[in-house]
Amino acid sequence: MTNLPPLDGVRVLDFSRIIAGPLCTQHLADLGADVVKVEHPVTGDDMRARSAKGDRRGPAFLAFNRSKRSIAIDLGGEVGQDLARRLAARSDIVIENFRPGVMDRLGLGPQQLRDADPRLIYVSISAYGASGPFSDRPGLDPVLQAESGMMSLTGPIDGGPTRHPLSLIDTLTAAHATSAVCAALIGRGRHGTGDFIDLCLLDTAIGALGNAGLQYLSTGRPPERAGNRHLVAAPIDLFATVTEPIYLAMATDRLFSDLCTVLGRPDLPVDERFEGPAGRSRNRDELKVELEATLTTRPASDWLAEMGHLPAGAVRTIDQALQAPEVLHRDMVRHIPEDDNDIAVLGTPFKFRENTVAAFRPPPRLAQHTDDVLASVLDLDHDTIAALRAAGTVV
Repeated sequence: MTNLPPLDGVRVLDFSRIIAGPLCTQHLADLGADVVKVEHPVTGDDMRARSAKGDRRGPAFLAFNRSKRSIAIDLGGEVGQDLARRLAARSDIVIENFRPGVMDRLGLGPQQLRDADPRLIYVSISAYGASGPFSDRPGLDPVLQAESGMMSLTGPIDGGPTRHPLSLIDTLTAAHATSAVCAALIGRGRHGTGDFIDLCLLDTAIGALGNAGLQYLSTGRPPERAGNRHLVAAPIDLFATVTEPIYLAMATDRLFSDLCTVLGRPDLPVDERFEGPAGRSRNRDELKVELEATLTTRPASDWLAEMGHLPAGAVRTIDQALQAPEVLHRDMVRHIPEDDNDIAVLGTPFKFRENTVAAFRPPPRLAQHTDDVLASVLDLDHDTIAALRAAGTVV
């Protein structure tokens, strides 16, 4: 095992806020990068406003900002802009998620910064991309859920379109951005130059349509809303028991046969109505009636105890999920010491055998590391920093 995380020595200058950008830079921090979070001197990251806590570090901010250093700079003035350019010149990666054109007007656009340093990797995350007819429009995750067709697939079969309450498009965009940054770092190591990475929520949302999108492209017919069922395959659905429902996903012939063995229903795999995936899909309503006739004879816990070798699960609440032994075993709930308290956060999905993940540090208070960053990155002395603060350039 190496002693250093894989991105140790890489510096990220993070101008992003809300979710997609900050979650990407949190991933990079977990991988060992030094993430310097540039915030507005008064409001900071927009997510801070959602906290009732005095330090403005509520759940919406804590979720996406651990292990970063916060510096507050007034980018509305030339001195602040120049300070940001000097920080970018000492960074490997710049990430921002303003609307296209905003950073250019501040003198911090991709062309401006990469002309000064061709090795710089510049990541722009926006709603609709750096080019295209909607490029100047704002957009957030739920709007893109609607525009991409995702909401048309979500909700009860006989109900209306429904937004998923989690910010899935933001989360996927953050994952794509993390992958793109790591790929660009490898590319830079080979040919010596950085890149401009143009990521947008629209592309992420359309790409996430997957087999649903291909169903339309292949047949010319968009899929219909399926509720808790799979769009095509069966049995993949929520099924009633004597107690609470359980979710089963057993559409292949082998899985369906194994399910029927557990249920003591050898008649179902040989029933011509349920022969093969096509038959089970075509007769899914009848199949559900047959399966629930047996499942409703025993409680969910009994069935799940016998289905440990099958893709079956309880429908948990979030508190149940975050207390589940398999979740705790994977360190997906962590506690970061801070002063006399611990800050509870979700763990990182990164698990390595030979590398290590960086130790978690508390999400920063607004401007907590301004002096530290200016001194350690730009070598500014105490008097210079004090003058910048007195002028209102930094906080």
